[in-house]
Amino acid sequence: MRFPLLMALCLLPLTTAAAHAETPMTGAEFEREVTGRTLTYGTEGVPYGVEQYLPNREVIWSFIGQECRRGSWYEVGEDICFTYEHDPTPQCWRFFQTPEGLRARFMDGAGGGGDLIEVDRSPAPLYCPGPDIGV
Repeated sequence: MRFPLLMALCLLPLTTAAAHAETPMTGAEFEREVTGRTLTYGTEGVPYGVEQYLPNREVIWSFIGQECRRGSWYEVGEDICFTYEHDPTPQCWRFFQTPEGLRARFMDGAGGGGDLIEVDRSPAPLYCPGPDIGV
């Protein structure tokens, strides 16, 4: 009978850490974490896109190998929502702080879609080849 109790006590810190890891970042936490940085996100180890986070909650996004898009972000409850110049439809995400970096879960309206994981972080601006050369 001691084994299940001992096992439960050993797993308690893992459970607590997992629950804490699943707490979405607030807008203020997200802003402090990303402003002035360029983050590359990936899925299943493959780079997906890059976003530069500018002051005043402005962003520049690019899918890997595609044109850069300017936009902005705002907080709605637990979500961080982005709109871009080419599509004003909000794209909402929940961001989580992990030991490896940020994890972003797309909120597809049905409780959540796929996750993107931060794979690189840089203070350098996002490289945007034509038509908007440079930033």
